[in-house]
Amino acid sequence: MFTPKYPAPDTAPTADTSLVRPLTGRVHPAACDCHHTPTSPAPVPAPVPVGRPPVQFTPGALVVAAAGGTALVLVVGTVLVSMLLAVAVTAASVAICAVVLRSLLNHQHNR
Repeated sequence: MFTPKYPAPDTAPTADTSLVRPLTGRVHPAACDCHHTPTSPAPVPAPVPVGRPPVQFTPGALVVAAAGGTALVLVVGTVLVSMLLAVAVTAASVAICAVVLRSLLNHQHNR
């Protein structure tokens, strides 16, 4: 699910001049009305994939990756819970201050 999916390598020709072959023999136009068997073109070599080879994990690396991911989730969860707790404590203290101020102001108006 979390593994990256790489697109297939491009098959477009590159600017490499070693892949260019000179034409030899006669070249027939595409819409030829003469009755002969077309000559087959020279085989084109398969393109060499460009880029990095795929990453292969060893079992030890998988264990380390899983442990690191678990540690990251626990640390992020702890930080988020502590921030939520800080907001809750602040909200409760502001509410208590508001009740006390309201009580003091009401008591002062009643006198």
